[in-house]
Amino acid sequence: PSPRSDVMFVVGQEQQKVFAHRCVLACRCQAFRGMLSQAPVGSQDSSSTVPPQGPFILGNVQPEVFLAVIEFLYTNSVTLNSHIALEVLTSSVEYGLQDLCKLCVKFIKDTLSVEQACEALQAAVTYGQVDLQQHCLAFIEGCTAAVVQTQGFRELSDVVLARVLRSDRLAVDELDLVQAVREWAHVNSAVLERSVPEVAALPVRELRLPLLAPSELVTLETYNQQDLLIPVENIAAAWRAHALRKGSGVPSRLCRPRRGTRPRDHHRHLEPHAK
Repeated sequence: PSPRSDVMFVVGQEQQKVFAHRCVLACRCQAFRGMLSQAPVGSQDSSSTVPPQGPFILGNVQPEVFLAVIEFLYTNSVTLNSHIALEVLTSSVEYGLQDLCKLCVKFIKDTLSVEQACEALQAAVTYGQVDLQQHCLAFIEGCTAAVVQTQGFRELSDVVLARVLRSDRLAVDELDLVQAVREWAHVNSAVLERSVPEVAALPVRELRLPLLAPSELVTLETYNQQDLLIPVENIAAAWRAHALRKGSGVPSRLCRPRRGTRPRDHHRHLEPHAK
């Protein structure tokens, strides 16, 4: 501890001790002001739950993340790496530190990787960071085939996955997307202890089944008998689009090829204005 540190935090499962100065924390951050005022300096009241100098127990935050927050409060700058950036962003939102939040968003955008793209998108949606959302989505659109293989993709919420699937610019074929959503649904069904059709109801609406060729729809039906991922009426609508040679009764967005869709013979019937 430095000579005049007058408050101590015990951080994370490692119970790392972090020493600081009340005046700096209280002056720079309202959340700390609230926390520290539970124990006024010089309070002799024995009923005070936390003595003035702490220790304050912060069990559910990583020491490295907390130290980054403290560094920011002292220096107005922060040293980030890709292991902690999203957690520091979370802390910056919890502590109401807008400038730290901006530094985190900039770092995440500058260092975004295939492995982290979905996790960053999920965080951006959770914390209302529109700029970061758009950046992550554009990144995912650029390397979709790799992104759908990641752990982060399988951990997306149904709402955020549906948002990704609404994009026309995904660089992946529809058959691969159906498979990725099926894998996502099985993981989430196990985690949430709910049925596959129940967890997948929202994202499945965004799958563009009319883009698939008849032979692919046959295979899809075989898989579907096992897990009922896709409502029967959605598959029936795709068959109807083939029979009528146009996307009859199917929302037009579900008949639009994406950037990565492999061309199939029947696509020219689906898109009346296609060149």
